[in-house]
Amino acid sequence: MHLEIITPDKKIFEGEVTLIQLPGSKGGFEILKNHAPIISTLDKGILKIQEENGNEQEFEVDGGVVENKANKIIVLVESA
Repeated sequence: MHLEIITPDKKIFEGEVTLIQLPGSKGGFEILKNHAPIISTLDKGILKIQEENGNEQEFEVDGGVVENKANKIIVLVESA
């Protein structure tokens, strides 16, 4: 899956991932390959990703929005 994490200042991540865990407004959730299309708001919390090469990264976010469609995920966050 292709993931972009963008703040108002800059793009903080772009690459291929196998998993993303998000702090959703109504509870945490994760997106895996071939997930149904979704648009959701995010709360303050930890966003975790697992890259295709096995590396894991965490970003502390202050809320935002995520959109997933056809294995392309865009996360817009206030700050990270």
